[in-house]
Amino acid sequence: MKVVSFYRFLDLPEPGEFRSDLQRVCEQYRLLGTVLIAAEGINGTVAGDEKSLRAVFEWIEARLSLPTPVEGRWTEASEAPFRRMRVRLKKEIVALGRPDILPHMKTGTYVSAEEWNALIENPDVLVIDTRNHYEIEVGSFPRALDPQTDSFRQFPEFAEELAKTSSDRPLAMFCTGGIRCEKATALMLDLGFDEVYHLQGGILKYLEDTPPEQNRWKGECFVFDTRVAVDRDLAEGGYVQCHACRRPLSTEDVASPDYREGVSCPHCIGDLDEDRAARLEERQRQVELAEKRGEKHIGPR
Repeated sequence: MKVVSFYRFLDLPEPGEFRSDLQRVCEQYRLLGTVLIAAEGINGTVAGDEKSLRAVFEWIEARLSLPTPVEGRWTEASEAPFRRMRVRLKKEIVALGRPDILPHMKTGTYVSAEEWNALIENPDVLVIDTRNHYEIEVGSFPRALDPQTDSFRQFPEFAEELAKTSSDRPLAMFCTGGIRCEKATALMLDLGFDEVYHLQGGILKYLEDTPPEQNRWKGECFVFDTRVAVDRDLAEGGYVQCHACRRPLSTEDVASPDYREGVSCPHCIGDLDEDRAARLEERQRQVELAEKRGEKHIGPR
């Protein structure tokens, strides 16, 4: 099964109508995944057979009259990493909390995977990981600054503080698939930075294109599906996910006495109240019963 992550910033005048049409087409081709639609564009990750995926992309390109094809980051999965197909209407396709920031009008300079290594090895360049802290714990590039955010909406606060001291520094920014760092570069330009670069296609494209001997990535890369993380070869990594707080869990986390499968982990045990714990324990019991019957449990995650 192929898994494709993609996005495109553009002016979308009737996002609600497009959402309904896309949901119908994705279901027609039996795709699974999540796609976000907003006036600023489209962002999603979908899974299915390659022929169906390409047919849906061709439909999107024709429906939106795109001048260039939709570019995606293609990976493989042994089984479906999603349980259903959801096309959702949002205010932003990536929630920065600044709908006035429009990357299709002004954004940083794309840098290819081949150019990226030289850029991040330049000591004058500030390397910024625009992802959340729990993603960065799984892996990142050397020298990358961690904004210490739990959501992308917190990034503007970090950016505004950085602009007070370092607006004359060149910036090299990256994220998983390119969308957050692209929007972040538009924000940085708005804050007065002049020389701003971002990794085209994000970490996933870098891992796909970069030979092992030139690969500067350290660790694994968190992904927002049931694989949890992928390694340097884009194969499913060694992390699992906590059903309570959604954090990625290492083997050390799973070995902790605070880890209870489907219920809690060392990161959230202190915030877990008795009622929620009871609901999660019941859900886990239903999952285990379904597995004994040879079925997949379908329910809230």
